[in-house]
Amino acid sequence: MLIVLTVLFTVALVAPIMFRRIGRSAFYVLAAVPAAAFIWLLVTFPRYTGADQTLASGAPNAPPSVVIPWIPDLKVELAFRMDTLAAVLSILILGVGSLVLFYCARYFRPGDAQMGAFGSQLLAFAAAMFGLVTADDLILLFIFWEVTTVLSYLLIGYSAHRLSARRAALQALVVTTLGGLTMLVGMVLIGDAAGTFRISEIMAMAPQLLERGALVDIAIVLMLIGAISKSALVPFHFWLPAAMAAPTPVSAYLHAAAMVKAGIYLVARLAPGFSESTYWHAVVLVLGLSTMLLGGWRALRQHDLKLILAYGTVSQLGFLTLVVGLGNREAAIAGLGLLLAHGFFKATLFLVVGIVDHQAGTRDIRKLSGIYRSAPKLFVVAVIGAASMAGVPPLLGFVAKESVYETFVHFAEKQGTFGAAVLLAGVVIGSILTFAYSARFVWGGFAAKPNCRPTPFKPVPWAFIGAPAILAAVTVVFGLWPAPIDAAVSSYADLYPADGAPTHLALWHGFTTALLLTVITIGAGVLLFWQRLRVEKLQARFTAPLDAERSYRGIIGVLDDVAVWITGRTQRGSLMFYLFVILTVAVLTPLSALLWRGASLPDQFHWWDTPLQAVIGVGIILGALAAARANKRFLAVLMVSVTGYGIALIFALQGAPDLALTQMLVETIVLVAFVLALRSLPARLWKREPAGHRLLRALLGIAFGATMVLIAMTAMNSRVAEPISLLYPDLAYEVGGGANIVNVTLVDVRAWDTFGEISVLAMAATGVASLIFVRGRGDKRRRAEGVATGSVDRGREHFASTGRQEATLALARKFSSVSRDAWLVAGRTLAPERRSIIFEVITRLLFHSVIMFSIYLLLAGHNIPGGGFAGGLMAGLALTIRYLAGGRFELAEASPVSAGLLLGGGLGIAGLTAAAPLLFGGQILQSAIIKFTWPIFGEIKFVTSTIFDIGVYLVVVGLVLDVLRSLGSEIDERSEGGSSDDEDLLEPEPEIVSKEEEVAR
Repeated sequence: MLIVLTVLFTVALVAPIMFRRIGRSAFYVLAAVPAAAFIWLLVTFPRYTGADQTLASGAPNAPPSVVIPWIPDLKVELAFRMDTLAAVLSILILGVGSLVLFYCARYFRPGDAQMGAFGSQLLAFAAAMFGLVTADDLILLFIFWEVTTVLSYLLIGYSAHRLSARRAALQALVVTTLGGLTMLVGMVLIGDAAGTFRISEIMAMAPQLLERGALVDIAIVLMLIGAISKSALVPFHFWLPAAMAAPTPVSAYLHAAAMVKAGIYLVARLAPGFSESTYWHAVVLVLGLSTMLLGGWRALRQHDLKLILAYGTVSQLGFLTLVVGLGNREAAIAGLGLLLAHGFFKATLFLVVGIVDHQAGTRDIRKLSGIYRSAPKLFVVAVIGAASMAGVPPLLGFVAKESVYETFVHFAEKQGTFGAAVLLAGVVIGSILTFAYSARFVWGGFAAKPNCRPTPFKPVPWAFIGAPAILAAVTVVFGLWPAPIDAAVSSYADLYPADGAPTHLALWHGFTTALLLTVITIGAGVLLFWQRLRVEKLQARFTAPLDAERSYRGIIGVLDDVAVWITGRTQRGSLMFYLFVILTVAVLTPLSALLWRGASLPDQFHWWDTPLQAVIGVGIILGALAAARANKRFLAVLMVSVTGYGIALIFALQGAPDLALTQMLVETIVLVAFVLALRSLPARLWKREPAGHRLLRALLGIAFGATMVLIAMTAMNSRVAEPISLLYPDLAYEVGGGANIVNVTLVDVRAWDTFGEISVLAMAATGVASLIFVRGRGDKRRRAEGVATGSVDRGREHFASTGRQEATLALARKFSSVSRDAWLVAGRTLAPERRSIIFEVITRLLFHSVIMFSIYLLLAGHNIPGGGFAGGLMAGLALTIRYLAGGRFELAEASPVSAGLLLGGGLGIAGLTAAAPLLFGGQILQSAIIKFTWPIFGEIKFVTSTIFDIGVYLVVVGLVLDVLRSLGSEIDERSEGGSSDDEDLLEPEPEIVSKEEEVAR
């Protein structure tokens, strides 16, 4: 099972490559994969029959199963189980799937650019359905369930240029996702009640679960909602006819043999154990019968061949739900027989419609005429499929429907109630409608109609008609010889208790009530078809008081209106308003919880350890007040930095040198970034809020700070156990191999958190670059000429936008090549008023020392204050002073690699470090301690988490470099009027000479 699933998904992934190499013939290769799996299924099928009998005896895992632990704490496993029900569904999934893929090789025209994606998605859908029916874990089943939802959305929306296709795809996605999420709630409830999510174990303990009452009953109803939404039962039936906007192979597979069968499968899976739950029959029988009648009635008024089949499919899905959900042994055999028969004849008919549409160019029965003469082979195949759907002997559809009639006759006799009689009558009426729309399909698609010219029809090659012909042949063979199907489904029926004489699928049961009902069905169906014009007139006069699709569109419209209303009142484009809402919620929500729960505050307060802490605290408060009162941006930023540096001093005095160092470095980098960004803004804060607003903002800020303090005090006073942090020293040294608790925690104990944080840093850098560098992504001429148009990976600065800039950079490089002893040469390109000789000298003295110190912090951080984050910030400060001393050209010379390369390389190193232990049988992010001796250095203890720390170092350096290039170099370039003027792009480039030529001159 697992091998089949893996192969199907793997081939689906590489399918687009095949289509690029061999074109539409790649469909033959794709078809061979499920075909091989289908052969494997037939060969091993006897292993899955009879094993279900052990379920009631307490051995629920007797059929072949595979269990791989996945999330043990949540009791979720990768559990797969192939029993009879799963094998029967797999016959349709793999067998019909291979034929549909084979059919696609002639359905699509050569050169279709979307074939690769289509083939990949269709095969992936087959894999997802196979995983769904073999999953023995409810959560795993839900995952495959939603994968089929997403893939069906993509397949239905294949013709994305058509509004109808996009709308139908979105409608199917919304409806089936709603049902799937509802089903998930039911799965969680039933799994919690059972103490496991294993389906086989839940079914084994179903009698005990039903004794728990309402909770389990509600869980079953929620799961049934998922089933009826997937199988398009009332009131969710409207999405299936709309989905006929998909290509015909999608309709033949998803909407006849596979996707819509997922809901039927779930009902059949639950029925043996939960059909006696309180609301089961009310949901399954009522909705099933309603859907059968509604779908059949609407099929009689359609003029599109696909819509006739679509509403017929809706009707048949209600019929199938009605049968498999009845909940007895006889219904189980009849239901699975009808399930296979429906998959065969409905896939046949959809493929026939595809051929008609492909060869005639229309599906409108009012325009089609005389096709039976032009395509006799196709006509025969269509008649066989439609006759099987109508229940005409001796086809498989007749065998299955005869068994269904027997089931409901016996059910009515046994129950002896009016409801059972209504159920039997409804099944017969629905079958009459089925015969009528089956005849309408054959007549509308193939008959010669009066006053209608014969439709031009291209010859149909055998390679095109082969797939529906095989399915039609299967319908005939198993209609005449139903014993193999009876044997295949009988073991599933053994899950039900025996209730009378054994029943079997057979072509002839004798002269029975069911045979009489069949005769009535055929006779009434012929009469209904004969009076089709009167029926159409009657339907035209009849207007349904409720329409599910109109209701759906109305609900979606109301949701859109509400969303627009809420968005218009919340997304105002005002940062002040957003902060007000966020802070208000952050104040009211915790305070409400604290007051509601009656949280207690500490009895004693310790204000400070030393008076210096109080002095620093006063300085922090004064800095915050000064920032709030500042009338210039630069002053406000400086005052905010005062508070940050004050916090760093508090950390240092509290005995946290790592936190103090990191806070100091972060505050410095943030200050530089703010100052660089402020160059693009006016110096003064021009917008002053009214006094009342300022007071409100001040009160809100004070309330937010006070709330956070209150939460901290309450949390500390509520502690009842020893803090886990007391274990960190021993854990860091003995397990993490380091004496620096903070750094070991970051790169070892809580490395997952750190990995998430550096990922956020990379995304933040990308966002900053995107905001600054984007200058019009559609300007092809600028991209062709090497001008950056919006990418974090700009590499070395692109200075080809103007001739003046290129000449300036050439001049800087000339100084570097001629004057070897002049190190900080790019500073000579700055205007005299922007240069600082003192700063350049300091930079010459400090740059290399700061870089070396950053590396020291990186390597020594495992045992003393430092680490990758602090070291990266220190290296970033070195680049910052290099930029401030020499400008953007100096920054370009100082950073030979791009910010994107540093960010990506850092994430890559961290990711490889996380995954590498798996190759040695360890766990993700597990570290190892390696001890060795080097000459001169002596004994060395190396911890592999240091490599992870190197990744952190590179990410932080990349972030700082990207900020400098975004808020520094790029703004410098724009302020100089370089790249912003399109006319500069037309200037001739200056002559660039080599070093030798320059020296010669």
